Amino acid sequence: MNLIDGNTIAKQIQDKIGLAISHLSHRKPGLAFVLVGSNPASQTYIRMKKRRCQEVGILSFDCEFPETITEGQLLKEIEKLNKNPAIDGILIQLPLPWHINTLNIVSAVDPEKDVDGFHPLNVGKMLIGEGDGFLPCTPHGIQILLTHAQVPVFGKHVVIVGRSNIVGKPLAAILMQKSPHSNATVTVAHSQTENLKEICRSADILVAAMGVPQFINSDMVREGAAVVDVGINRIKLSDGSEKIVGDVDFDSVAPKCSRITPVPGGVGPMTIAILLSNTLLSYQRRVK
Repeated sequence: MNLIDGNTIAKQIQDKIGLAISHLSHRKPGLAFVLVGSNPASQTYIRMKKRRCQEVGILSFDCEFPETITEGQLLKEIEKLNKNPAIDGILIQLPLPWHINTLNIVSAVDPEKDVDGFHPLNVGKMLIGEGDGFLPCTPHGIQILLTHAQVPVFGKHVVIVGRSNIVGKPLAAILMQKSPHSNATVTVAHSQTENLKEICRSADILVAAMGVPQFINSDMVREGAAVVDVGINRIKLSDGSEKIVGDVDFDSVAPKCSRITPVPGGVGPMTIAILLSNTLLSYQRRVK
């Protein structure tokens, strides 16, 4: 078993971004964080992302709104951000309150500032293999993670357990493209998949992204497979304390793997690194 250290790989990417920004002669790149309500987890994620922005020289714009804001009011605020020349990226922190349609809000972001890669136009470009959009941060981060860790993807069988719009579906689209660091044969499985254990055991690379703590056990992984754990789950221990675990039962699975990502310290840091990378890319496209 050989750990894939997401922290180290993300730091390498972040250092390159910081170096590039330090040589810019124009303004610094700007990233707007749109937060609706006071979800503690969302606040924590934004703090982490803002800290990384500060480290590389990206300017953060705080756009915090009460949970009572209407969808119409939020759309107007996004339009202001679209028109602001100092802002290169707009991040909508999900989830949004129940009374706001997420697709409407995501679709209102200027596709050229959609550094999360969630706008339908960018999703379409990803599906057909166009390179001038933005790839979503977590799936693209996984692709970069595998590349840096020298895990071969070309021609391999990748099984993704989880079909979310944020991870499962876009990761499948990215890894099946006829392009470098892709060209995989991809199977997307989920909670309703028959013979799930057998399908998982057929994987050269198994990606766990279903959001169920320690769901993938050693019986579901073949000897020598590479395992990518996307899950971040808090579980309570017998003493009342909490522990963060992934979607993989790490202790039982790790001895069978050729490579495996830990939780935390695997995929998570890569998501933020790609967000920073997309923001710099947006800046470079906008500032000639």
